[in-house]
Amino acid sequence: MQKDLFSNKQGISMVILFLFGSSLLLGTGTEAGADRWLAILLGTAAGATIMLVYSRILSLYPGKDLFDISNILFGKVLGKFVCILYSWYAFHMGALVFRNFGEFMNTLGLPGTPEFAPIIMLILLCIWVTKAGIEVLGRWSEFFVIILIIILYFIQLLMIPQMKLQNFLPILYNGVKPVIKGGFSAFSFPFAESVVFMMVFNSLKKKNSSYIVFLWGILVSGFTILMVAARNVAVLGNEIASRYYFPSYITVSRIDIGKVFQRLEITVSVVFLVSVFVKISICIIVTSKGISKVIGISEYRYIVIPIAALMLNLSIILYKNIVEMVDWAREIWPYYSLPFQVIIPLIIWIVAEVKIKKSKSG
Repeated sequence: MQKDLFSNKQGISMVILFLFGSSLLLGTGTEAGADRWLAILLGTAAGATIMLVYSRILSLYPGKDLFDISNILFGKVLGKFVCILYSWYAFHMGALVFRNFGEFMNTLGLPGTPEFAPIIMLILLCIWVTKAGIEVLGRWSEFFVIILIIILYFIQLLMIPQMKLQNFLPILYNGVKPVIKGGFSAFSFPFAESVVFMMVFNSLKKKNSSYIVFLWGILVSGFTILMVAARNVAVLGNEIASRYYFPSYITVSRIDIGKVFQRLEITVSVVFLVSVFVKISICIIVTSKGISKVIGISEYRYIVIPIAALMLNLSIILYKNIVEMVDWAREIWPYYSLPFQVIIPLIIWIVAEVKIKKSKSG
């Protein structure tokens, strides 16, 4: 199998763009209302904690991904079952992001254009970069992450005159429970979704550096997601921000400074397009690697095209409309993804620690 390697900077860039994904556009932690900034802080802290577990597992088996580690710990039968589970998780996540992109383009980006058209263009790009390898995606991410962050913070500065701090008051008006629920939602979407990087971080040039990559990735992305969510509430107010499926797009569309800075919502589309491109590409790579290990193919690139095509087909039949998509993402996804993000990694971590300790004592 061809071995791709990427640097820590490229890894951090991919994590940042992956976590941006759909979260900047759809929003996260919305259950907390005007206190969603507190929910995102809570979700970021919880995400950083579980990422320590992910990093610890990888550090116990340098050069191995989660698929390999599962086979080592549980044997071929149970190990392959774990591979199938995570292949499905990445496959399903990629289909969900495809649908997010399609609904956005059909609703706001290019209304009137058949939903299938922009998705086809995106999937062709994803197939090209995934067949080129994770190293190419890392270099691409390292270049574009700087551009996207500059765009996001520039837009933030332009929105300052329209922000109203009273939209955050009173803090904790509905108590702590909504914040906890919103924190759990923010944890599962997007921060703990980074579990899929356990299947690609074996390609880091510096072994045992996943701690640094995960930490910087979640700190930068967490602060940016927090900033965007707070901006939306400060400009629109909680009631209006909660009413829209894509609050960031609506917020940025309100920029009008001296008839010079207008119609800047296109920047939201650019950030979203680049982020989902990286997220879907990672999902395709992880799914292809997992399936190739299950069926015994030496090179995952051989099955990238059929995996991407099936992912696209699943995205089309998942929901009837955008209402079902948003409801499923907010109400079901956090609980559906919990075993993949927390329970199974904790079991793997405990078993790995016990086996390593026994082997050392032996």
